[in-house]
Amino acid sequence: MSVAADPAQTVTAAVLIIGNEILSGRTQDVNLNFLAKRLAALGIKLCEARVVADIPDEIIGSVNALRARYDHVFTTGGIGPTHDDITSECVARAFGVPLIRHPEALKLLERHYEPGMLNEARLRMANTPEGAELIRNPVSAAPGYRIGNVYVLAGVPKIMQSMFEGLASGLNHGAPIQSRTVGANIGEGAIAKGLGELQAAYPDLDIGSYPFFRQGRYGASFVLKGTDRARIDAAAILLHELIRRLGAEPLDGEMPE
Repeated sequence: MSVAADPAQTVTAAVLIIGNEILSGRTQDVNLNFLAKRLAALGIKLCEARVVADIPDEIIGSVNALRARYDHVFTTGGIGPTHDDITSECVARAFGVPLIRHPEALKLLERHYEPGMLNEARLRMANTPEGAELIRNPVSAAPGYRIGNVYVLAGVPKIMQSMFEGLASGLNHGAPIQSRTVGANIGEGAIAKGLGELQAAYPDLDIGSYPFFRQGRYGASFVLKGTDRARIDAAAILLHELIRRLGAEPLDGEMPE
């Protein structure tokens, strides 16, 4: 069931990425990119992202800090069958509840695996904090879960994405976040003062500058984000004028390579 958006409401979120493999560089995280884009489309402002190692105190402390600060917290990784998959026990400790073998999760695994294949390692994937609600996994059966405002998702991107899409319509959210990009071959140092003044005039928008150096020239893409399309477009007109006053030509969209 979809939750109606409240245009006046700002709904916030954080992402907690768990796993030594991310910090070692052996695995390149793509989950943050996916979640940032999907949350923005839903009208949820992603305010913070953390990456923590497989260290219980670090995971527990991060879960508690983030769930106290934001409306939604999404964790990725650490709910598989191996010894270093410790997210569930850490989340249980963060909430001060026992870690249990969830009966519905157990049934899902029993239906998924052939007789004799559901060993003790795989049974660990049925463990959740007491009171958790399951998040379905249409890819490989082993579920994620929600407890309080914390959504515990798999680390494998395809599985994580399928879990998120299954829960997305039920998330409390505000108006969808829209954006417009204006590019120009102009250095940030030249436009910084005017860009700051534009931001001050439009405090309801997030105005970001993303520099590049191509073919021997400095330039930047300026991204305007907000929930009011008219405000974004009005700010973009002023940005165009600012860029032209500085002797460059604005281009809507990313600058070509």
